[in-house]
Amino acid sequence: MMRSFSKKNRLFRMQVFFRDLRDCTSLVVCLVKRKDTMNGLNGHSNGDMNGAGDIITQNQQRGWWTIGLINSRYRYLTAETFGFKINANGTSLKKKQIWTLEPASGNANDSMIFLRSHLDKYLAVDSFGNVTCEAEEKEPGSKFQISVSDDGTGRWALRNVERGYFLGSSSDKLTCTAKVPGDAELWHVHLAARPQLLDACSGECLFSAEYHAGALALRDGAGAYLAPIGSKAVLKTRSTAVTRDELFSLEDSLPQAAFIAALNEKYVSVKQGVDVTANQDEISSHETFQLEFDWGTKRWYIRTMQDRYWTLETGGGIQASGDNKSSNALFELDWQGDGAVAFRANNGKYLMTKRSGHLYANADAIDDNCKYYFYLINRPILVLKCDQGFVGPKGVRLELQPLTRSWLERVRKTAAARRTSPHVPAGQNGKYWHADSEAVTCDSDSPQPFHLELREPTRLAIRAAAPPLYLAAAKNGNFRLASPDLAAATHWEY
Repeated sequence: MMRSFSKKNRLFRMQVFFRDLRDCTSLVVCLVKRKDTMNGLNGHSNGDMNGAGDIITQNQQRGWWTIGLINSRYRYLTAETFGFKINANGTSLKKKQIWTLEPASGNANDSMIFLRSHLDKYLAVDSFGNVTCEAEEKEPGSKFQISVSDDGTGRWALRNVERGYFLGSSSDKLTCTAKVPGDAELWHVHLAARPQLLDACSGECLFSAEYHAGALALRDGAGAYLAPIGSKAVLKTRSTAVTRDELFSLEDSLPQAAFIAALNEKYVSVKQGVDVTANQDEISSHETFQLEFDWGTKRWYIRTMQDRYWTLETGGGIQASGDNKSSNALFELDWQGDGAVAFRANNGKYLMTKRSGHLYANADAIDDNCKYYFYLINRPILVLKCDQGFVGPKGVRLELQPLTRSWLERVRKTAAARRTSPHVPAGQNGKYWHADSEAVTCDSDSPQPFHLELREPTRLAIRAAAPPLYLAAAKNGNFRLASPDLAAATHWEY
């Protein structure tokens, strides 16, 4: 179950299902109730907006959507790397098929947008009707208006505002000549979000996604829009008109974790009050923490389910007393070779566990009292992706494959006997991963432990427990245990 940490922004977490091509694939997103004070930036509040990370992360920080557009032949709109050529020949969502949706105005009911390619060029239509993608600046011919098809498919039509015609595709060519959108001018929208396969997907799971100046409205098959109802904000479809109650924004599902102190093998907790103490045997809401990355300092805020931040107090004590983010609420995560993590506070000292279980930032160097074992809670299934693609099986050998393949590998994290044990990946075939310097296979009867190391809000490095080498992906789709050096490791989206 996904749980909310935000009271101020009234964060709602749910699964929104969009049919992706011919597979039944869901996109796991966080829906955040939109507020008027968000200035058209899609309401992003997860971390500071300092513009770092890859294109998807940068867009999320600005409140822009990252999408793929799929035509009626199930081919993606593609911006080629050389010559600024564009076509609709892509078979899967990779870098060249990624487009940024930028709002053209701050009017909440406005569906005007600009489309920017991975090369930072804007899609446009010239005075002769030619579709180009060469301009670095927005121009009149770059503006499009979105409308959602009434045929129940949820497809979008993109009308060029300057010319009044709809964007379409014909064989290898893009066109903008249709006054009324037909099948060639309707596009499936593929949100660049973490996928999760479903056993079944009924009509009640499907919503049409409407774009409203950076915000999202979800319309069911009967034409009613999803909105929070009542004091408990239960999500229901009711109104057939879009108001601010029906508008949501998309955010990353940030990592939520529990930490186990190496000193006493107890979970770190705030159950007893504001003191952060390692003294619990089980995980509850008091032992669950959300990690929020600060791009400016490359450090983390640690947030409780009670909407408080771990904060360095006078004397070095750590308390969950901060209502707001501050420099004393920032912690550096120092990953150790044995899978543990050490926290470095704003005073330059490392957190350590006292015999009483209390956490204090007064250690100059890392020893066993400063180590905490990391357990990722809100990813019961890992879907791993890097620049080369998603991890999927080819026979028993795991390789990087396009998203649209129906056999996407779902990596299960199984609990080992001891709470301090690392994660043990397995595949849908019930076999465990086996990784060596040549490849990774999914055919082992014996578990091989791995350590997960958070490196960015949506990226992690994976290191084998023995030998302590990082997984790295090659351009040919193979990945293997490569090096003990983090610089050689692949940072996986998860």
